[in-house]
Amino acid sequence: MVGYDDEQAPALEVIGRLLRLYRYFRRYSREIHRAGLRGREVATLRYLLESEPLTIGQIAEYLFISASTASELVSRMEDAGHVARRRSKRDCRVVYVELTPGGRQLAEEMPLGGIPLLREKLKALPAERLEAYDRCFSDLLEYMEIGD
Repeated sequence: MVGYDDEQAPALEVIGRLLRLYRYFRRYSREIHRAGLRGREVATLRYLLESEPLTIGQIAEYLFISASTASELVSRMEDAGHVARRRSKRDCRVVYVELTPGGRQLAEEMPLGGIPLLREKLKALPAERLEAYDRCFSDLLEYMEIGD
């Protein structure tokens, strides 16, 4: 790298890669916003496409958000006509979320990118590779003083 000594180059390479990743996520976010969606909505559509029906709790766990936030998300998606809720026939306290025909079509047509793409790719990695990534990200969170 021009203007930096050899000792700084590896750290600058890491920063450069992080910035490329950050810019990629921002571009993808803008792309889906132009389609009228939010990232969590896309992730939920994709998750439902592969695993429906799901409960609000399962969606919350998948997205790493609270159940109340997941419920609000599902309400927005229901208002938009992407999903529908139905009560379990065995236990009326349990509510399932399912794709509507329009939501299914949207999920199938939406380009896979961002976090949904990362989720797909990470599934195929061996455990030791995932553990290495986990250690790296844990270290980065610690360096940035980002708590849970």
